[in-house]
This record gives sequence, C-alpha cells and structure tokens, in this order.
Amino acid sequence: MTLYEYKMLSEDGQWDTVFSIGKFLDIVIEGNSKYVLYAIDKFFVEVEWNIENDQIVGKGQFKCGATLDRNSNDPKEN
Repeated sequence: MTLYEYKMLSEDGQWDTVFSIGKFLDIVIEGNSKYVLYAIDKFFVEVEWNIENDQIVGKGQFKCGATLDRNSNDPKEN
C-alpha cells in the first residue's frame, strides 16, 4: 500500500489499516501525550493518545521528517 492509497481510504478504513496491518515500531511519551509509531509498507503513521483520558487525539502520516526524527535514538541537537 502506498501513502497515496492510504490517504484515499475513509477515516474508518485508515484506522482499520493502522491497527490491522501496521507494524508497531515505538512509543514516545511527551507530557500528557503518548505517540505510538506504526509502519505500513514505506510510510509511517503516528497515533497520538491523551494519557490522562486514555483516548486517541489524532493521527498523522508521513514518509520522513521531524515527526519521524522524534522516534530516532540519535541525540537531539540544540
């Protein structure tokens, strides 16, 4: 599946795809948010959870960039 094909799915279809074929990669906790990273073929989907309410806040999809860098083990540059 390409990122384009994923974006063409309905909202429910996107969620089903993330949780059925997405491969869990990492979790990053920042403040009250938990960011869960999944890989689908050659792109990534990050699901944001509110820790206090244990509810999904949203999701984002991408191939590279700052969002992916958050999950890197590389030290952050100041």
